[in-house]
Amino acid sequence: MDSGKNQSILGKRVHRDSVDKRSPRRLSPFINQEVSNSNVEKVFEFCVLLPNGTSVDLTIRGKGGEIHLQEFVNRVKQEYLSRIGTFAPEKQKKTIHWKSQSLHIVDAYEKKITMKLNLEDFKANRCHILRLKDGSEEVDIFENMWNLTPATELLRELPEEYTYETALSDLIDNSLQAVWSNEPGERRLISVKITGQKIEIFDTGPGMDGSHENSLVQWGKMGASSHRSVKEQAIGCKPPFLMPYFGMYGYGGLIASMYLGRRGLVSSKTRQAKKVSILQLDREALLKASPEQSWRADGGFRHPLKSEIEKASHGSFTKVEILEPSYQIMDMYRLQCALKDIYFPYIQNNEVSKTGRTTTPIQFVVNGANLAGVTGGEVAVTNLLSCNGPEFTLQLHFSQDVSSTPNLGLRASVDANARLKCVYFPIIRGKESIDGILERLKETGCGISEDFKSFSHVSIRRLGRLLPDARWAWLPFMEPKQRKGVRGLMLKRCSFRVKCFIDTDAGFSPTTSKTDLAHHHPYTIALKNFGSKTLDKDVHIKITKDGKELNLTQLDKQYVDWISQMHDAYDEEVDSGEDEPIFIVGPSNKNELGVSYDVIRVHKRFCRKGYSWKSGQKVKVLKGACAGYHRTNTYATLEYIILENLKGDAGGEARLICRPMDVPNDSGCALHIDDENASIEIGKSISLPVSVIDTGKFVAVEDAEWEHQIEKSRQKAPSSIDVLNTSHCLDLGIEGEVPAGVIDAGFVPPKEIVAVIRPACFKTALASEPVNQRDIIEEDVEMTVEIVYRDENKKSKTILSRRIRPSSRKGFHGLYILPLRAELPELFRKAGHYTFLFSMEELSCLKFEKRVHVKALPQVGRWKLLSDPKINKFSTRVGSCFPPILVGCYDRYSNRIPFPPNTKVKIKISGGSAGFNAQLTGMKQSLSSDYLSLRVEDVMVKRCTLDKIRPSYEAKLSLFSHDESFRIETQCQVFPGVPEHVSIISLMPGKQLIPGQVIRDLKLEIFDEYNNHVGEHEVISLEADGFCIQKRGSDFKVDGNGCLDLSGILKVTEGYGRSVSFSVLYKGRVIFEQVLQTEKRHLRAAFEQPISCAAGTQLENLTFEVINSEGEVDKNIHNEDKGGQLHTLTVQSDSLQIDDSVRYSFSYGRCKVRNIPVSVTEGIFYFEVAHSFHPELHLSIEVHVKQAPEVERECFRAQSLDRNIFPFQGFSGITPSEMESVDFHNQTSDERLGLPDLFLTSNVQSLLESIINDQKFLEDNLCRSGLCIKEHEDRIKFLEHEQYVTTNEICNLQASLDLDNSHDQECTSEKDWVVRQIARKSGTAAALFCRMFQPPNNKLLEQKMGVMDKILGVVACLGIVRTNKLSRILARFLGEDQMLAIVCECSSYASNLVKYEPDGQVNVTCGLHALAADLGLTLDKQFVLICLENIRPYAGEISNDSRRILSLPNPTLSNGKPPPGFLGFAVNMIDPDVNHWNWRTSAGHGLRETLFYRLFGELQVYESREDMNKASYCITGGAVSLDGGIIINGIFPMGHCEPDIRFPHTRKHLSEQNVKIMNQIEEKRQKLRGVSNQLKTEQKNHSKVLKKYTKKRDRYQKFLKEKGPFLSLRNCVSLSQQSAVHFTGGH
Repeated sequence: MDSGKNQSILGKRVHRDSVDKRSPRRLSPFINQEVSNSNVEKVFEFCVLLPNGTSVDLTIRGKGGEIHLQEFVNRVKQEYLSRIGTFAPEKQKKTIHWKSQSLHIVDAYEKKITMKLNLEDFKANRCHILRLKDGSEEVDIFENMWNLTPATELLRELPEEYTYETALSDLIDNSLQAVWSNEPGERRLISVKITGQKIEIFDTGPGMDGSHENSLVQWGKMGASSHRSVKEQAIGCKPPFLMPYFGMYGYGGLIASMYLGRRGLVSSKTRQAKKVSILQLDREALLKASPEQSWRADGGFRHPLKSEIEKASHGSFTKVEILEPSYQIMDMYRLQCALKDIYFPYIQNNEVSKTGRTTTPIQFVVNGANLAGVTGGEVAVTNLLSCNGPEFTLQLHFSQDVSSTPNLGLRASVDANARLKCVYFPIIRGKESIDGILERLKETGCGISEDFKSFSHVSIRRLGRLLPDARWAWLPFMEPKQRKGVRGLMLKRCSFRVKCFIDTDAGFSPTTSKTDLAHHHPYTIALKNFGSKTLDKDVHIKITKDGKELNLTQLDKQYVDWISQMHDAYDEEVDSGEDEPIFIVGPSNKNELGVSYDVIRVHKRFCRKGYSWKSGQKVKVLKGACAGYHRTNTYATLEYIILENLKGDAGGEARLICRPMDVPNDSGCALHIDDENASIEIGKSISLPVSVIDTGKFVAVEDAEWEHQIEKSRQKAPSSIDVLNTSHCLDLGIEGEVPAGVIDAGFVPPKEIVAVIRPACFKTALASEPVNQRDIIEEDVEMTVEIVYRDENKKSKTILSRRIRPSSRKGFHGLYILPLRAELPELFRKAGHYTFLFSMEELSCLKFEKRVHVKALPQVGRWKLLSDPKINKFSTRVGSCFPPILVGCYDRYSNRIPFPPNTKVKIKISGGSAGFNAQLTGMKQSLSSDYLSLRVEDVMVKRCTLDKIRPSYEAKLSLFSHDESFRIETQCQVFPGVPEHVSIISLMPGKQLIPGQVIRDLKLEIFDEYNNHVGEHEVISLEADGFCIQKRGSDFKVDGNGCLDLSGILKVTEGYGRSVSFSVLYKGRVIFEQVLQTEKRHLRAAFEQPISCAAGTQLENLTFEVINSEGEVDKNIHNEDKGGQLHTLTVQSDSLQIDDSVRYSFSYGRCKVRNIPVSVTEGIFYFEVAHSFHPELHLSIEVHVKQAPEVERECFRAQSLDRNIFPFQGFSGITPSEMESVDFHNQTSDERLGLPDLFLTSNVQSLLESIINDQKFLEDNLCRSGLCIKEHEDRIKFLEHEQYVTTNEICNLQASLDLDNSHDQECTSEKDWVVRQIARKSGTAAALFCRMFQPPNNKLLEQKMGVMDKILGVVACLGIVRTNKLSRILARFLGEDQMLAIVCECSSYASNLVKYEPDGQVNVTCGLHALAADLGLTLDKQFVLICLENIRPYAGEISNDSRRILSLPNPTLSNGKPPPGFLGFAVNMIDPDVNHWNWRTSAGHGLRETLFYRLFGELQVYESREDMNKASYCITGGAVSLDGGIIINGIFPMGHCEPDIRFPHTRKHLSEQNVKIMNQIEEKRQKLRGVSNQLKTEQKNHSKVLKKYTKKRDRYQKFLKEKGPFLSLRNCVSLSQQSAVHFTGGH
């Protein structure tokens, strides 16, 4: 090397301060991104190869077009002459014949150009290679043909470390990516040939040529390769990510070739090119060139060789030859193995083929050997020795926000993917497979410096290429974890037998040498920490396994389960012992034995590690052998060897059962064998894993060492427990000793007490001597200290229980020190007996006990109530006595002592901010026989002002001695007495009451005997005479102010001028009565009564008035149907049949009767008028009837034209003015006819007769239509009356329902809550249905009854249950979709709800969707429709009572008894709501046997989950429990779910009486529906007849206008002679 400085350019990174910023990103050479625009100046670049072996660069600027060949040659010549001094002077250049007749140009595709050069055939801003030929002999090599100048920023990214294998792999990477793009059927070959003289890499890829798109410069120029631009295509592909787009930096070819040798030769040919393009690389020439200058390399063209054509029959290839290699390969086989490890998935793979067979995607040949046949290498050996069991495979998707990681630069990938495949390497016949792998690699010369403990359990491939240096110990989720129990030890041991193979895509970035993942890349860090609880928040990892997403907790569980399965199926710890085994099936003590299988074999001899072990052998378990043996060595006797599973079965563990030296023989392991079964009890022996032998920490012991250890143990054997006395404690610097005998309460406990274990050689006489360590056994075991207290009533309780470990003090060890004063500072304050107990679980024979008696102090400390005032509250009413009060006497430590015999007490009650005091009388006091209790009784509260302490009525009761040295204060309550008298606070002023009036303002004050307001919630009864109580029930509760608010409760039901009253009662006793008076009214006739009238006539326009007490018309008497004010008049007569069902409405105090028919016989005509609802308002009228004079028939016909007696007067829509035609009365005869007398002939007379007949026909027809109208109107009035009466009957029946007020309010509030919840479910049919019945939407409902009249409601509103818990669990069982289901009567009606278009889309202009649009709502969600007529009802027996309970057989257990906690079947625990209690289908089935049986079936209800699980044997149709458990055909919904929609609940059922009333209500409702339907029909018919009548009337009027003059001629004489007979008001 000539220059160390230039050498750094090719060998390691270059850091220069003068390096410019990154150049703009290069466009892909495979995409034509040029825009054609003839007006834009373009730059065309050419590299012209001259006949003498030189080359020049030529740049032409212009707008395109053609240029003559000679002009182009002249420019080339000028450029050549200007640079002739820069060419290499080593050899003489031949002369170029610039004026040769055969001068022409050849492009990269051998196209010959002789006349003109069309610049449009070449892309602008691209360099194109042209060869100039002058007819002389051609040369193969051209000087400075290729420009290899790199982008300067790439020099910063050169690899820091390079090895022979990594450099060779870089070149193979280029070949692999090239051949991977071959079409199917084309050969994919990579051939590597290494000799001492050169290294040759040949591939059959697409090749390169001299064209710009496939220029050979891309191989040799750093940063020019197109491989980097396709990196994104290798992100997100399918595992194992075989997309060899390895290019990251663009300098692999040049740097690798120059690292391996001094010179390089690259030959490449594309399928289109006829010749092979050549690139010559010279290390020395490149080193001499400055990076700031142009890097030029020689090149040329040649014909392909025969061997090249044979290898690449499709016509393309690339061959890289490294001449003068810098390294010599000593072990070719090891290199072959290394290359096979790196490219193993491309060499042989069973994941690419759809059939699962092993394929060879790429043919790799190294020095003639196909790598598919090489059996060496770590990957091949690992695959060979892995088990055939299932692999644990995970797919990871990494993502992050690029904006959150600005330091990653442009190459940071947003997404990345990885596949983790964990493989299990089992232990076979006691030998680890991983040890076998390491031995096999060592034998083949490919050994690695690892053992079983340091084995790398993670290897990584990127795009199928191995990263050799990425050998990680573990991923966090794979690390062996400390787990308890036998299973935990097994999992920890088996974790070392797993290796994870990671395949990543191009989203992960490698190091520059591509031997490891980039260490500081966020995805590398996230992968390395995968499974850790603390993950990088900027990187998001999505974990999937078998298509299902997992979290870390689920991953850990599934990974542990997989290891357990692999261990059970493939591990073979020990196959068999050396003796015949004893089989034990289903051992009950698996945990103690350390086994997990149901079959174990017990041996007494077996061989391990070439050494024979047998029962009875003395062994030593060295510290650290396994968990639990870390401090000291353990001496034991080997008793048995336990092998799991049957011989030959995989997965079994081996355990060593050993009896420690200090355990007696009869306490060790015992093997029991009888005729049928064998069992083993481990006793106090220990179970060790067989792996302790492999670690070398389980060794045999000689007899001498064993005997020495026995003697040593015997000397230290513990014998007793002792508590140190005061002198020994002082020696240790400890203050304290357990007191002995009897002490007074309040004795200060010692600061510390010390217990020790004495050896067997310790003698009691030595206790007076100073403390000696040899008299104290130092054992690392815990001592239990208990202090038990027993009071004077001999009730015991443990007040302290501690486990103490030994400690040291002043150099003495084995001291069990209890800080007594710190633990129990008030220890000896309670009188009684204290027992100190010292014991040790490990040494059950060692116990120590000491007793102390504490007596109470004689001095009195305080008094105290013997009953808890929180439980037994002191409360009474005024005038009553308090319950007896018991008081105890105590010393200052709360120890009970006797009262002095002469003790006297006083008592007082006070409280409230206003100074409340109560007068007390009758107190008595007495002492018990033992003087321990003082009893105070018969304390009566006489007078007090309780309003000062209301509403809580809480006061303070004080009990104190005469000298007030001792006092007791407690809370008490003094409640008012029973109600005694009432005072009216407010009543409607002045005016008297009127019928139907509701007293809006009525409030009563309720007082007791002592003028205290009675307490809140006191129940008062109300009785009324002449009033209606507008509330269900007659009981009322007093409010917090002692008042009773009756506003709006009492409604006057008596008539005018009557007395009404109401009374207040308490427990049936009247304590108040109030009498009131209604106003007086009377009815009078507002017309002059006739003295007489003609028989058969009628009285017309009769007006009646209601007069108040002042003689004025009461305008409040006004009929308003909408307001509920019904004021009508009825007319009755005994002398004439008058329809008394006809009502005449009052209008502002007046009622007008149009006509009343008069009797047809002479005499006195009586009739009576009265108010329909107030019969006291009545009037009797008497009229004398006389016979009317005879009148001829013709006069009535003329009379029909008179507007006052028109025969159709009184019909709806008909007025006399509309029937009036021509006025004949004021015309002469000539004017009436307008014809001369000569025309009054017989013909004219015939014409007149014909016209009169037509008139009669029209009149008769019109009269019939009018009569038909009258019939319909009468029918309508009758139906309206029936509708009114039936509605009132329903209201009365509803008012008579004996429903408890709380029940009614509870049902109403619950159902309202459910309806509100449903209404919030926007977009659902259920919400739409609920809102339709709310004002003002109910008016729209009346218009749309064709859509909604057959709907019963929503499932959630059709049922009522008893408890809230049952409501919630049934709602969870059904789910929200079924709770919001719409229930209708029959399926034929479903078509009215939703209409569909021919294409299946919903027609939103019809049905429910149209209703939703009218309300401004949306209906965009699917809903469930339940059609009751299509449901198969329950076919069994049904109870005859009102609830119609289904007779379902109760479940029974195998013993014939019902399961505990069974409450019943859900279908019988839900009732229909009140409005649908008596609903029936056309077949007579109710909601229980149709809807509820369809929803719940035979669903069972239990009290708790525990009860339900116990009864699983007899559950067939599912079950639920009130605490949230659900079973549905073997499915167990878990977790917590609070349903938004549930059934209303109430605590009471309807009574039988209420059911009967509801049946009557349902019958009345059916009748009302029938009447309503008939009324609609009559109204429609009335409208049709009225239209027909209108047409006939118009026709008759037209007839009169046309024929009127002719009719006047016929009637003029008759009209002049007739006089109208008309009676008005008796005149």
